[in-house]
Amino acid sequence: MPVIKIEDIAHVRFAAPDLAVMRSFLVDFGLRVSEVGGRLYGQSADGRPFVHVTEYGDARFLAVGLRAESVADLETLAAAEGLSVSDLDEPGGGKVLRLTDPDGYLVEVVAGQQREAPAEVLPDLPRNTATSKPRFRSAVRLQAAPAHVLRIGHAVLKVRDFRTSERWYKDRFGFLTSDEVEAAAGVPLGAFMRCDRGDKPADHHTLFLAQLPGELGLLHAAFEVANFDDLMLGHQYLKSKKREQAWGVGRHIMGSQVFDYWQDPFGNELEHWTDGDLFAAADPPQKQPMSALLNVQWGAPHPMFAGKRPPPPGLVAFVAATQIRLKNLFRRKSGSNAV
Repeated sequence: MPVIKIEDIAHVRFAAPDLAVMRSFLVDFGLRVSEVGGRLYGQSADGRPFVHVTEYGDARFLAVGLRAESVADLETLAAAEGLSVSDLDEPGGGKVLRLTDPDGYLVEVVAGQQREAPAEVLPDLPRNTATSKPRFRSAVRLQAAPAHVLRIGHAVLKVRDFRTSERWYKDRFGFLTSDEVEAAAGVPLGAFMRCDRGDKPADHHTLFLAQLPGELGLLHAAFEVANFDDLMLGHQYLKSKKREQAWGVGRHIMGSQVFDYWQDPFGNELEHWTDGDLFAAADPPQKQPMSALLNVQWGAPHPMFAGKRPPPPGLVAFVAATQIRLKNLFRRKSGSNAV
């Protein structure tokens, strides 16, 4: 049994050498931004006090925040870890427990934050299809604007040892596997993990742990927007502002969401997404090949497939070495000589 079961991701935290430059990007991305105590706080439309934080410093990823259901849960986790809960001296107040995961990532578990009334977002308009025509005598007229970021949805962390990190996060926070990704049959590369919310709907993934070669770090953080029209308006707006697109638009295989990835001015990758899968705790985990990670159901192929971006350093060698190890293992078990 896990120590507690978190209810969602809370925020991501970065450092950047130019807060004005970061602020301009975050506004274009669709966040409401304020500066408090020398930090930028990006707020989404769900009324949470912040989902994105930037402080001054050399450009780097600093922490991922998870949201506990109650301060009592924080105290339970603190007792299990031999740590103390602290006041969260940031917008929204509340309490925080700071942990360090096996790869040195700072994990900030928060609870008791004050929440404002949700802001208005782009409404869902009726859609005419070949078999259903609910929109009659009503034209669609959308205004150019940034996307309306409703909430933060998930983060993707690169790890050294997937099984070690998986156990650490599951034991403390109650994560459940939705899809485990294999580099080859029987060789896990990582997993998309969701919150255990019982019978309540939970996003396909709140955290993805990926054992990939190269330096550790945040691969991306993802933010849900109001709907498909909102995602496409955000895409158009970011293009008009000459922002750097990373990948999209398309529909993922695992998670099924429609996605659109962009890079901030300091190299951090942020995703707009909508229409993702939802599961309950009783839904069993699945296994998927690595090809399903970068393939799409429709839309733009991953830049590596399109020849626009080289693979991460060591990825090709990592996959090839894994395949050779598996062949040798099979030959040893079958009594033949390894090559």
